[in-house]
Amino acid sequence: MNGKLRIGFALTGSFCTFDKAIAAARRLKEAGHEIIPIMSFNAAGMDTRFGKAQEHIEQLERISGRGVIKTIEGAEPIGPKKMLDVLVVAPCTANTAAKLALGITDTPVTMAVKSHVRNSLPVVIAISTNDALAAAAKNIGLLQSFKNYYFVPYRQDCFEKKPFSAVADFDLIENTVAEAAEGRQVQPLILQIKADGQP
Repeated sequence: MNGKLRIGFALTGSFCTFDKAIAAARRLKEAGHEIIPIMSFNAAGMDTRFGKAQEHIEQLERISGRGVIKTIEGAEPIGPKKMLDVLVVAPCTANTAAKLALGITDTPVTMAVKSHVRNSLPVVIAISTNDALAAAAKNIGLLQSFKNYYFVPYRQDCFEKKPFSAVADFDLIENTVAEAAEGRQVQPLILQIKADGQP
């Protein structure tokens, strides 16, 4: 990745992947990039068995050295002020993917994306959903066909128990960002299933 990038790092409510997402944000920061954290209403407001919302907010704020954007009005200036070079949505739920595919703007993350893409700059999607190969498939396909959208490579997730599930490989976020910043989709996009069937 050449040069310092201003990277928006947005979390939506696939809570089981938050640890991997936050680790990726930390790696990007350690590589010298500026991180602007963003969270959806659910990501910023729900305590789950995967951790408390306030703990996740605090982790992102420690990594980035700045407050998390967690309101629609806070996300709206991203485009007009040209705050970002790349916007990462990791994890991106099926709900958020559907809204992005259909142009629905009703969360801080969807507003951030809408505001950012007005500048024809890259959005990186790290999909994580149990219905990626079912109800969500059409919306993922639409996003993959959109200009300026790039996907973190993904694979089926625990296919024996969840045959329609898919999750991005969060270890590939940095490479995907580097390629997206140059206008390229990192390849291969679809990864082989691991031997143990786990993500």
